[in-house]
Amino acid sequence: QTGFCLCSSLAIGTTTGYRLFSLSSVEQLDQVHESNEIPDVYIVERLFSSSLVVVVSHAKPQQMNVYHFKKGTEICNYSYSSKILSIRLNRQRLVVCLEESIYIHNIKDMKLLKTIMDTPPNTTGLCALSINHANSYLAYPGSATSGEIALYDGNTLKTACTIPAHDGPLAALTFNSTGSKLASASEKGTVIRVFSIPGGQKLYEFRRGMKRYVNISSLVFSMDSQFLCASSNTETVHIFKLEHLTDSRPEEPPTWSGYMGKMFQAATNYLPAQVSGMMNQDRAFATVRLNISGQRNICALSTIQKLPRLLVTTSDGHLCIYNLDPQDGGECVLIKKHSLLGSGKTEENKENDLRPPLPQSYAATVARQSTVPSTSTMPGYSEDGGALRGEVIPEHEFATGPVCLDDENEFPPVSIRDP
Repeated sequence: QTGFCLCSSLAIGTTTGYRLFSLSSVEQLDQVHESNEIPDVYIVERLFSSSLVVVVSHAKPQQMNVYHFKKGTEICNYSYSSKILSIRLNRQRLVVCLEESIYIHNIKDMKLLKTIMDTPPNTTGLCALSINHANSYLAYPGSATSGEIALYDGNTLKTACTIPAHDGPLAALTFNSTGSKLASASEKGTVIRVFSIPGGQKLYEFRRGMKRYVNISSLVFSMDSQFLCASSNTETVHIFKLEHLTDSRPEEPPTWSGYMGKMFQAATNYLPAQVSGMMNQDRAFATVRLNISGQRNICALSTIQKLPRLLVTTSDGHLCIYNLDPQDGGECVLIKKHSLLGSGKTEENKENDLRPPLPQSYAATVARQSTVPSTSTMPGYSEDGGALRGEVIPEHEFATGPVCLDDENEFPPVSIRDP
């Protein structure tokens, strides 16, 4: 759940506990924190780049533990009726997904606000939460047999709409940074669709390939929503470019390709919908050929040292960094490979976290100068799970977000879990 932003954080669950990393440059990967208190961690989610971490282990798969890792204290823990399959969080909500129910907590005080019962069987815990707390949209499968998406408003706690996205069951869901777009893929993995939110209109359709069905394990937008990255259990990672939708295009010069393009576009109007839809598919703008196949991996698009990079984390504990050409695309070039399971440099109270840009063009993102936000205290949580020393957090603290943690303006880290 990261995009083109000025820094990157990673959280990984291991057989001995969990680790948090900060990627300040291509060459430098700092281990921010390591915990060996809870073994066999299979879910670790960090609230942006703050000190709040949510952990679930195989030892107690029905229990969620919330920690302030810099203080070394537990904020609270909750137990549920069955195994926790996934957790999503932003500054407004914390969502716990079980196989047939979803629990929505208020992250200000961790109180349970809503339980969505009897959801269609969701064995992988597939769900997505908008990182924009102004809307807190939640998406999850609306059917176990078809690709219907249920869209829920996490702020008003009401159903927003249902989207008939695919014929087959869903395999991947992700929001863009503002919560205005939702991308999805089915279990076939051949077509990726992008919908407007909250209306649910189809905006884009990308074809990953037709030769074989794949398991899409990661789907992520860039922060400016110009790119969408998809990785699977194959050796190829695809990056698609979301061209701006407009009807007021400038007149093309009278070239042969321009003439044929217009003829092709006109011809699709007379073809059956299925055929014209196929002909209008966009191919991948850029690709990466991994030297592994069959392993689960998770991707992110980030700006590091003012240049766009593709980050690929693999389940065997490696982080690969690739250069991405935002103008011409093509094959991305591997420039660095880090080990996440070796002994890392620990900087317990130092994180090179920079203020991310607002969604904007790539050029503006690259041109933007880095600024370091002032580190704030954490008035919202203490070891007993309540407000610090029993005090109520002032309402102005929640004008831009319900929790004022260490790095309030950071975006979520990439999270990977050992199988």
